[in-house]
Amino acid sequence: MHSQILCRGTAAAAAARRVRNILGAVLGRDGWMWRNHEVKLLNTSSGDTVKIGDISYKLKTPRNPELVPLKHISDSIPQTVAQHLRWIMQKDLLGQDVFLIGPPGPLRRSIAMQYLELTKREVEYVALSRDTTETDLKQRREIRSGTAFYIDQCAVRAATQGRVLVLEGLEKAERNVLPVLNNLLENREMQLEDGRFLMSAERYDKLLQEHTKEELDSWKIIRVSEDFRVIALGLPVPKYKGNPLDPPLRSRFQARDIYYLPFKDQLELLYTAGPNIAAERVSQLLSLATTLCSQESSNLGLPDFPVDNLLPALYVLNVFPMLSSQQLVQRLYPYNSILGKDGRTAVEGVLNRFELLDGRRESAPSAVLSVSTTKDVESHADVTLHIADKDITFQVPAGTKEPRPPNCSSTFISTPSHSQLLAEMMQSHMVKDICLIGAKGCGKSVIAREFAEMLGYNIEPVMLYQDMTARDLLQQRYTLPNGDTAWRPSPLVNAAIEGKLLLLDGIHRVNLGTLAVLSRLLHDRELDLYDGTRLLRWDRYQTLKEQLQFSDEQLQERSIFPIHPSFRVLALAEPPVVGANTSSSASRGQQWLGPELLTMFLYHSVTPLAKAEEIGLIQGLTPNVPKEAAEQLLHLTHSLRKTNDPTAQSLASSLSTRQLLRICRRLSQYPEESIAHAVNKACLSRFLPSLARASLQKKLANCSIQDTPDPAEHTHDYSCVVKDGVLTIGKVSTPIYNPNEKMKVPDVLFYDNPQHMMVMEDMLKDFLLGEHLLLVGNQGVGKNKIVDRFLHLLNRPREYLQLHRDTTVQTLTLQPSVRDGIIMYEDSPLVKAVKMGHILVIDEADKAPTNVTCILKTLVESGEMILADGRRIISDPLEAKGRPNTIIMHPDFRMLVLANRPGFPFLGNDFFGALGDIFSCHAVDNPKPQAELAMLKQYGPNVPDATLQKLVAAFGELRSMADQGTITYPYSTREVVNIVKHLQKFPDEGLANVVRNVFDFDSYNKDMREVLIEALHKHGIPIGAKPSSVTLAKELPLPEVKMTGYWTINQGGNARRKLLCPTETHPIDIKGPVFLRVQSYPCNRQESRALSFSEEKAHWQIPMNEVNIICDITTKDDVLYVATCNPVSLYSMKERGETIQCIELYDVFPRTISGVWQPFVTIAPLGSPLDGQVVLHEEQSNTVLHLDMVTGAVRRLMLSQDSDQPSTRASNWWGSKEQQGGHKMCRDFAHKNWLLFYKEDGNQLEVLDVLEGRVHAISLPINLKSVFLVAEDRWLLLESNTNKKFLLTKPMHMAAEDSGVCQLHSISEDSVSSGHGASSAEVFIPQMLSCDQLPNENLSAALDQKIVSPNRIMADPGSFAQVVVGFPDLMSPNEVYSFKRPVDLSVMKSGESGAQTFFRGGLRSTTPKRDNCVSLLSANQVVRALPPNKVPLKEVYPKDVTPPMTAAYLEVTDLNSKKVKYVPVPRSMSVSPYTNWLSKVSESDVLMAPLGSGGVVTVDMGGYVRLWETGLDTLQRSLMEWRNMIGSEDGRPIQITVQRESGLDVTAPKHGKIDPNNAPHVGGNQWAGGTGGRDTAGLGGKGGPYRLDAGHKVYQVSQAEKDAVPEEVRKAAREMGEKAFKERLKEIDMSEYDAATYERFSNAVRRQVQSLRIILDSLQAKGKERQWLKNQALGELDDAKIIDGLTGEKAIYKRRGELDPELGSPQQKPKRLRVLADVSGSMYRFNGVDGRLERSMEAVCMVMEALENYEHKFKYDIVGHSGDGYDIELVRADKVPKNNKQRLKALKNMHAHAQFCMSGDYTLEGTEASIKELAREEADEHFVVVLSDANLERYGIRPERFASVLTSDPQVNAFAIFIGSLGDQAERLQKTLPAGRSFVAMDTKQIPQILQQIFTSTMLSSA
Repeated sequence: MHSQILCRGTAAAAAARRVRNILGAVLGRDGWMWRNHEVKLLNTSSGDTVKIGDISYKLKTPRNPELVPLKHISDSIPQTVAQHLRWIMQKDLLGQDVFLIGPPGPLRRSIAMQYLELTKREVEYVALSRDTTETDLKQRREIRSGTAFYIDQCAVRAATQGRVLVLEGLEKAERNVLPVLNNLLENREMQLEDGRFLMSAERYDKLLQEHTKEELDSWKIIRVSEDFRVIALGLPVPKYKGNPLDPPLRSRFQARDIYYLPFKDQLELLYTAGPNIAAERVSQLLSLATTLCSQESSNLGLPDFPVDNLLPALYVLNVFPMLSSQQLVQRLYPYNSILGKDGRTAVEGVLNRFELLDGRRESAPSAVLSVSTTKDVESHADVTLHIADKDITFQVPAGTKEPRPPNCSSTFISTPSHSQLLAEMMQSHMVKDICLIGAKGCGKSVIAREFAEMLGYNIEPVMLYQDMTARDLLQQRYTLPNGDTAWRPSPLVNAAIEGKLLLLDGIHRVNLGTLAVLSRLLHDRELDLYDGTRLLRWDRYQTLKEQLQFSDEQLQERSIFPIHPSFRVLALAEPPVVGANTSSSASRGQQWLGPELLTMFLYHSVTPLAKAEEIGLIQGLTPNVPKEAAEQLLHLTHSLRKTNDPTAQSLASSLSTRQLLRICRRLSQYPEESIAHAVNKACLSRFLPSLARASLQKKLANCSIQDTPDPAEHTHDYSCVVKDGVLTIGKVSTPIYNPNEKMKVPDVLFYDNPQHMMVMEDMLKDFLLGEHLLLVGNQGVGKNKIVDRFLHLLNRPREYLQLHRDTTVQTLTLQPSVRDGIIMYEDSPLVKAVKMGHILVIDEADKAPTNVTCILKTLVESGEMILADGRRIISDPLEAKGRPNTIIMHPDFRMLVLANRPGFPFLGNDFFGALGDIFSCHAVDNPKPQAELAMLKQYGPNVPDATLQKLVAAFGELRSMADQGTITYPYSTREVVNIVKHLQKFPDEGLANVVRNVFDFDSYNKDMREVLIEALHKHGIPIGAKPSSVTLAKELPLPEVKMTGYWTINQGGNARRKLLCPTETHPIDIKGPVFLRVQSYPCNRQESRALSFSEEKAHWQIPMNEVNIICDITTKDDVLYVATCNPVSLYSMKERGETIQCIELYDVFPRTISGVWQPFVTIAPLGSPLDGQVVLHEEQSNTVLHLDMVTGAVRRLMLSQDSDQPSTRASNWWGSKEQQGGHKMCRDFAHKNWLLFYKEDGNQLEVLDVLEGRVHAISLPINLKSVFLVAEDRWLLLESNTNKKFLLTKPMHMAAEDSGVCQLHSISEDSVSSGHGASSAEVFIPQMLSCDQLPNENLSAALDQKIVSPNRIMADPGSFAQVVVGFPDLMSPNEVYSFKRPVDLSVMKSGESGAQTFFRGGLRSTTPKRDNCVSLLSANQVVRALPPNKVPLKEVYPKDVTPPMTAAYLEVTDLNSKKVKYVPVPRSMSVSPYTNWLSKVSESDVLMAPLGSGGVVTVDMGGYVRLWETGLDTLQRSLMEWRNMIGSEDGRPIQITVQRESGLDVTAPKHGKIDPNNAPHVGGNQWAGGTGGRDTAGLGGKGGPYRLDAGHKVYQVSQAEKDAVPEEVRKAAREMGEKAFKERLKEIDMSEYDAATYERFSNAVRRQVQSLRIILDSLQAKGKERQWLKNQALGELDDAKIIDGLTGEKAIYKRRGELDPELGSPQQKPKRLRVLADVSGSMYRFNGVDGRLERSMEAVCMVMEALENYEHKFKYDIVGHSGDGYDIELVRADKVPKNNKQRLKALKNMHAHAQFCMSGDYTLEGTEASIKELAREEADEHFVVVLSDANLERYGIRPERFASVLTSDPQVNAFAIFIGSLGDQAERLQKTLPAGRSFVAMDTKQIPQILQQIFTSTMLSSA
């Protein structure tokens, strides 16, 4: 590649070297300079002929000698130039116009000028720019004493006076401007605006023969001089940027290619320039230049080398021979800044080739030692540099002030690199203008200022902006007080005349076509202005004066001025975006530093400071900054600057030196603040894309900068107090301002809340430091409110300025208006604020184009700004003294700028990116939930709290979705406040209706609507529900309550009846603790009453494996505990909590190979002081564990001493054999921290006191069947074979000493002798016995008699409920009342409904473990969970309704209302495959527990938890609230009443006559019960006494009916949809089965696809945003052209239009994306576990769908990697799938490949190969996304290696998504991989979301 570039250059270089070696020996050094004189003859015989070679030209005496160019001809003209001049002379003699075409640089112009000087011709020079209009060429109107006159412009002047018109820069002029010259060029004719007609000399002379001159004058015919010629200078387009020549125009010119001078001529010139330099070195430099201008190098995209600048560079080298050539080349051709990697290597290759790479050795340190005014030469200074241990003194131009010695300014801290830079600038300053390139905020302006001070220059800063026109640069029009128009020279021209240093700030912003007007000023120091003024170089001016013997005054009358000899230009620019094509919005991203600009300046790069220098700088400027804080800050900044990751680079740019100084100033004032806070603020991390944010957080962590939450933050109350004229916000105070204009101080309704207070405190800190503030946030978060409140508290007057798309620089500063023909300028708020010292609030700053807002920079930075009317704002009052037209900036002036956050969906301009670092930035966010709730309470004091909480929760969720990018619109506090205001004013309107005020915007976007409705429903806002949709279960009557018998507790004396039971006590043994990991999962709690109202309150899913089995649920207060047993784990969650905690006890109960045992556990939550701890009991092994859910500590409690008994685990409890007795735990009093354990068929009770750590063992004389704790000291025991009942009483506190005695009383049961015949009562086995009594009023209600008595409520299979009155405290016989069932539950067969048996694998053979029966004493209810076959479905559901598929029914027996109802529990989503095991846990599919808050909780076998409300009163209350939320549409029509006094007065209201027929009456004033009449009672009339509804339908269909679309219409629509779908399938020939398969993948990612496409669309729209087209004949008046309008010009309008891309700007290439999907065998294998393959397929599907139809922007392909290799093609870039069938095919290929491929892992190789392959392709940006389940450790791949692969090529952005493998491995991996580049999807559902994040934060950020 290199050799090819070099061939031309090399040959030339070698030849030259050979010639020189031969001749050098013969002639010595000077001999080489001999010239070929023969060809060139300049005979000036008698001063009237010039001869070039054989062509001669007769001279004429010029009429205006001052217009003839001077001093352009050098003493010796090189051969080539002579050839060119000869050719021009030939054309001149022929009368043809010429076009000199060639590469950029001053050569073409200088040849033209040399020719004109030779032939003594007057010149009319015009530099064309994109702003040139035909008025600039033909005629312009000026107003003189009230009348408009036409003033001839250059083309007309040249034509009539016989001058030569030099047009420079034809390629810059806009397309349709130059054709006005076509006729003048061809026929020398032109019609002028003022009616005159220019006519060619021949025709005019012919006419003169027939007419007199007077006649021709009266016809307004003007003769075009025969000497008139046009010389056009242009660049060849397309090689360079610009507009191509119009063919008709091109055909009128003769062209001549003026390439750079040949090697030989150039070399001669250079030798003269650098006599002290080795000839070898000169020729090497020239060879380099020639090579870099060759065709080959431009094919590589390298800009041309500025050959013309070699000359000045050699002057420098001549004085400083010790400079390295490479340094010199860098100044001429800053290739490190302008080229990408390839370009740099190419250039370095060439440098190497010519032995110029000598810059490897450190450049000699240099510094400016002294600067002093030169004695003999005016306006020069002697500068002494210390360089390479030598002091060299040389002369440079200097300013008019006294130079200042270096390093004595307090604001400039000198660092080694800066002093070196200043020394280098001095060297360049000797010969040419300089341009400083450096990133924003790196100190360019400061260096420039220091440079100027050192040389005694006055600075003239000119801030350049993008829309700047040539007029703004040179001269603007204005009106004199008498209404005449005149031209005002711009600061640039003044600087040139007065000899200042012109600071062009931001030349990277200005359009090249505008800058071109300066090229002549920069190269030749000459300038022609619009009003005909000419500025000449100092020496030319002096020569002119001598030759013509004119005085200065005479020359000034002819408007010729000298340019001051010390005038110099110093340009500042930001480095070009390397490798950026037009991708990042065509404005700044373009490579501004092209071949033309390279010729104008010598370039110096301001490198970012080294760390040590920066620390020195910071400590010099902010001495009090805490030292380690500064260290940490710089460590972070430099680590960000060093990486080549684009995200880190962009973060580093917001931490520029300027921003660091700001942070340090603040830290030195408030040392206790955290650095993380400052950095986050400076980078605005709250609004960074998620990847960049992650990257920043990671960097902060790496640099060990913790965000220490200020401990005081929550404690100290954020309040603002104004006391004795001092305002205090939080901890910061300041005296209040005393304004002169009180009415401008804002006053606003503001409710204080902590978060906004914190923002305001933060703002105040910065405000007191003198900063200007920038507040960034989403819409509606209160930015304006905060600012207004802030100013209100400070008592500062404000000026308000709102920006918008059409804001221009002029409108920001002045508003021109015309009064009596004179232009008056109104000050804009900005100027007023500057003058008066008000606060300027700039709102919506991101809406204005950044090029407009840029001018704020000079205002903030240097406090200077030039206004359109010539005045200038100055901050330093001393400078302003004695200067006219200045406005002194008031010291109190401040700016507060508000902007929306950058990026989607605001799509404003990136104000923060352009100007963020000159403001102190504050991110304003929605208040946190607590703060928001408090604020809303103030807005809606009467709105119920529950409603506000729901709103805050729902909006919080929506906002986090917006942050993740699931939805695009960020819902803000403003919306919530509006909802609350509405509810406050109209309390009876339902919340569900009012929220539609916000969400109706989204009602037409289906996906968005679903997301919203889902989120609102999740938080229980029933949007879309009808008041009538109440689905409560049907109530059936209970049977009558009957007294069925007595229980008598036998107290008799005989021993059999009173048994004593001995007790012994021993301490328990504790093993452990071991600490297990407590994992927390998000709880996706959904409110169930979203669309309809039922008993179910809320539901959520426990994150468990589908093979797991739930075996217990219990509650304590508001905490729910769920235990599972396969493997054993424990979940705890709060009723309203956000998270679910989980401890896996897999290691404690290992799952053994099938066939040994399966654990079955019961949970007992303990009470205070052991809150949050539980005891787990496993039934077979009798293992008792104590768990702490907070710390994860697990301890094993050994109850009996002989606990290591041989385990008798002969059979499983779930085996088909009848099990033997297991161990049981009674946990009714667990909240008192004691538990009771017993073994079925055993005869011992063990009471565990958890707090004391003791076990009391009670031995019994009977074998136990079951135990019920009816009170703390009374227990009901059942004997195992006879079911006989005993009551055990024990002393309340069993102390260890007295092994207390428990007494056992038998209970005899007698039936009511009601003639049943049965003498003894039927013995029943209680399933549930309450451990506390019913409240008295509930007891009375249940038994329908007033009664006060101890009681227990009990349930058994034969009755709904039983109440035992008097039990267990009264010794008299206790009465038993029962609500008998029609059929005993235990008799019912299990397997009645077929569906159930199908699930359960056969009949249930054994009694299940859990009874699922609870009593709710306060609600007076017994609730059971029953399987559907034990429920009387026929009574519950009407005949024609099939009962729904349910897991179970909750049978709620209500003893207050004597009703029973069956509430269906929905079927579980997934069911464990171990069906016959499940059937042993519970007879229905659910387990149930009572809730502390009333009601019950159920959990089904799939892990779905549901909360139920059963109590009648609470249901009633909830239904009221629910109805209120929906709002009542009572079906009555809304009536519009106009209260007007009708002629008929309202007589006394009366009831009216009752119509005997009751026919409907409408109006008429007599019938009662009419609708809409007057005076009589009826519905909705005027003045009737009351509403009376006679039962008529109010004539109006109900709202619901109107809304319902008739069924047949709906059906037709459905059929139409289906038909279209089928036809589409037929078209792409896809079966319906395939369609359904595809739908499955497509639906899963539909939302992501949708949001990606929304973003893509809006970006596309933004790219197409129209621009202002100026100089239009219609449109809106262009302020800048008001004067032109006064004078009567036409083209003074501007309008929006599509801006054609600049010609010559490179074509936009698409972005290149590759998805590298893992299709290895493991993906298929583990798909069953976590669905990873399917998720990857969904992700691939998402890519294909989202990018459909965007192929021109994104070129993508999808490649798989597996054990078979790493380049399995799935989708080719040139054949992307177009429809669902092709997309499905790609997905099927993925699936099939994963199923049948070899095992192995090629993640690494695949990534590496893809990155390499993509880097070779041409594209705007390259992206590789790797999906992998790489278990890197298993294959022995070091994560570091993977990290280095990901970042191996800076051109390619590579991202890795790991599908979470085992344990925390994935998280460990992520820690080692670069931030923002790797993601771990623990839940495979996240893969598509992560992919979407990658898309939005990187690809789309610059699309």
